[in-house]
Amino acid sequence: MKNKKVLVYGTGISGIAASALLLRHEAQVFLYDENENKVAAEIAETVKGLDEEHIVLGSLEEKFISSLDLVVLSPGIPLDNPNVLRLKEAGLPIWGEIELGYYFEKGRVLAITGTNGKTTTTALLGKIMEAAYNHSFVVGNIGIPYTSIADQTMEDSVTVAEISSFQLETAIDFKPQVSAILNITPDHLNRHHTMDCYVDAKMAIAKNQGPSEYMILNYEDEILRKRAQEVKAKVIYFSSKRRLEEGIYLANDQIFLKIGDDYEMIAKVKELQLIGNHNYENVMAAAAMAYCAGAGVETISKVVKEFVAVEHRIEYVDTVNGVRYYNDSKGTNPDAAIQAIKAMQWPTCLIGGGYDKQSEFDEWIASFDGKVKKLVLIGQTAQKIADTAEKMGFKDYEFADSLEEAVRICAENAKSGDAVLLSPACASWGMFDNYEQRGDMFKEFVREMKG
Repeated sequence: MKNKKVLVYGTGISGIAASALLLRHEAQVFLYDENENKVAAEIAETVKGLDEEHIVLGSLEEKFISSLDLVVLSPGIPLDNPNVLRLKEAGLPIWGEIELGYYFEKGRVLAITGTNGKTTTTALLGKIMEAAYNHSFVVGNIGIPYTSIADQTMEDSVTVAEISSFQLETAIDFKPQVSAILNITPDHLNRHHTMDCYVDAKMAIAKNQGPSEYMILNYEDEILRKRAQEVKAKVIYFSSKRRLEEGIYLANDQIFLKIGDDYEMIAKVKELQLIGNHNYENVMAAAAMAYCAGAGVETISKVVKEFVAVEHRIEYVDTVNGVRYYNDSKGTNPDAAIQAIKAMQWPTCLIGGGYDKQSEFDEWIASFDGKVKKLVLIGQTAQKIADTAEKMGFKDYEFADSLEEAVRICAENAKSGDAVLLSPACASWGMFDNYEQRGDMFKEFVREMKG
């Protein structure tokens, strides 16, 4: 990278980390944002060693484009963006953050994708690797840019990476030792346009893997079972519904691992701190990945029993006046939100709605199944969800202008022994910066009620 002229496209956390990595390796970095109204000096302050003259805002001139050697694209920038198309037409290599990180990777990579469960599985696998090996890292869509640690890796280190479909669109040479796709349901169709394109993006996690690598797949996902035929890596399945000849499965409320000569019980579900069938699938995926990466069954078993839920994913907040409050702000699509409803064991007041990713909400409403007693709607999709609820015969819904008002309405309608669940089935954009901010605000409102 020394003396290479690199355009880093996007000034968010990904672009900042990529710029810092490139600067550490003596590249000539230009950090770019389409918004010409941003302040160059403020952006320059986010990256040590980058001056204001290396911030590019607004339009890209042809002469400047022709002088570049490489473009590093932040995951939030679509490949069909007009500026990206111009850069491609100029013959420039377009890398994503994951590709740039992998360029500097010295150790092994374990990579996880899927529509739902990525963060929990990544965090759990990271804990197992931490217990099993001296040097491990947890990176990616979990909130720690891969590029922030890539050049710290060693030959004996293990990097556990949560990878989104946006990040996989720009994967070129990225090749994990073990990959996993947890599930695939419709999501981000406003970005990928068709379900086939979305599935193709997810499958790219394994495109460079061969027979010496492993891919962990959900046997109960029909799309994955069908697409598994394309995979060159050794496929290991997990299942929450049936015993497998080889793989890892749930039977009689126990998780069993049956791979090669090993046949072991990993844990009884009552020994786990996580609740819900979807979380048992996350545990199985993490255990299978850890085993294929060389971790011992005893270590895997110990860690999965100790592991607690990640923040914003069916996270218990508090009990106020006998009502249990759960924060599932990371439930940003209907399928994820369905899993949260399934995990509730009490009559539930549900807060839903947010940014419109062109999702349909029929299956989400159908999953209420007598468990959801009140639905409070916020955000851009509130009316769309209300129309779906009416169509499906669910009448007990109410609109709120803010999350704080929604929490108050739920508190007024919940009785002792009930639960209040924030699980929006939608992205947070528009009302919030991200799902973390939405979840943090929910928790703050709950704590204020308790005083």
